[in-house]
Amino acid sequence: MPYAISNTRNSNAPHSKNAALPSQSPYQQRTAQRENPTQQLIKQAVDFLLQQLEAGKSETLTAYLGAMARFHKYSFGNILAIARQRPTATHVAGFHTWKELSRFVKRGEKGIQILAPMVGKRRSKDNADRNNVQDDSTKPAPVLIGFRAVYVFDVAQTEGADLPEFEHSITGDVGEHRNRLIAFLDSQSIALEYTENIAPALGVSYGGKIALLPGQSKAEEFVTLVHETAHEYLHKSDRRTMTTATVRETEAEAVAFIVGQAVGLEMGKSSSDYIQMYAGNAALLAESLEVIQRTSAVILDAITDEPATTQKAPSAFSPDVQDAIVEVA
Repeated sequence: MPYAISNTRNSNAPHSKNAALPSQSPYQQRTAQRENPTQQLIKQAVDFLLQQLEAGKSETLTAYLGAMARFHKYSFGNILAIARQRPTATHVAGFHTWKELSRFVKRGEKGIQILAPMVGKRRSKDNADRNNVQDDSTKPAPVLIGFRAVYVFDVAQTEGADLPEFEHSITGDVGEHRNRLIAFLDSQSIALEYTENIAPALGVSYGGKIALLPGQSKAEEFVTLVHETAHEYLHKSDRRTMTTATVRETEAEAVAFIVGQAVGLEMGKSSSDYIQMYAGNAALLAESLEVIQRTSAVILDAITDEPATTQKAPSAFSPDVQDAIVEVA
């Protein structure tokens, strides 16, 4: 028997609002302390999202989830920052990176502000001798010393040479992603079976095993499998006791939406309409968005690849932020 009905993906799942998490939410604990720049960035983006949802603008949430699909290798805070400032962004890079790709930022375009890490080396006077001779064992390790604001631009803000394909586009076809996802589950010791006994649910997560309803289209089966994989990652731990059934379903459906969109499936509005988030609870919304982003990134990293012989999409942190690397005495 499954743990609870909340662990099933049903094509007729109800749309309901989520209850608040208990006050001991890890996100609430973090923000109760002095916020660092990354936490401030996240808080601003979440507050803006709540304002938009309260004003009935649910498309803002869809834009945030879409950004998680397009920029799943970026940090959580920077994903939210990009989505807030330019919801339609598809590929972003710094001014000099675009120039290297023979594209140029259009006159008058406003950059998208994100945070870049500043990495330095702390020198220890105790480890350096008078001749300043150091071997590999005494060289200081790089450390994160802070963040600085940098600006990136969306491809639509540039003009110039055509770009190479950044990703494989498989609209309506799951391609090899299904097989890779099944292989990933196997590597995580999560069994997969097909059974009519779970009807009308499309999928069930048991904890270490996923059951799928036979007869689904390949695209629907893939999205269902991602949904149940999200349950395996998110809701089989202590966190389960801190969330409601609706929160768990919302998070799993959001992960399925992000991954499905990222691999090129036409998701329609069903998944985004399902996600009616959080009744003004900023802490709950921020925490859910963070775990949604992390889980979808893990799945996408497992099922997608970028051959080394092809040109990769420009990174928000290269090479424009190399001058952010400093050395601290």
